[in-house]
Amino acid sequence: MASQINIKDNKLESDTCTPPQLVGVGALGGLMAGVVFGMMMNMLHMIGMVAMLVNSKSTAVGWAVHLVISMGIGIAFNLAFGNKLKSVSAGIAYGMAYGVFWWVLGPLILMPAKLKMPLFHFDTATWQSLMGHVVFGMVLGALVVVIPKSMHK
Repeated sequence: MASQINIKDNKLESDTCTPPQLVGVGALGGLMAGVVFGMMMNMLHMIGMVAMLVNSKSTAVGWAVHLVISMGIGIAFNLAFGNKLKSVSAGIAYGMAYGVFWWVLGPLILMPAKLKMPLFHFDTATWQSLMGHVVFGMVLGALVVVIPKSMHK
């Protein structure tokens, strides 16, 4: 889709973000979505498992690791899709699919491999994790559409 450029009040406006803006918006969206997902994980006593990725059992370390990962995932999402998403509903749909992708890659493959646990293990926590990843993706997808619109006003 071609980008649209407008001149308003002697300022150049565009409906697309520059690469540095995509990184910033992706990081902010990932951080905010990570807080939502982290609160879900904290209520389900899962945040400690994230800390185990760096050989810790600390809840604070789990939060820090989770939020750094969330920001990285947000940046990657926005670099890949940010300028293509023109509506909140498109952002949410892409975000949900991206959340499922990270659910498979993260808690089903990478995390158990790092922690020497069985891959593709399904239990109640696994399905709760899927829900958390989908919610993360929905929040991220919505934010990477909404934040630039507020920047371009």
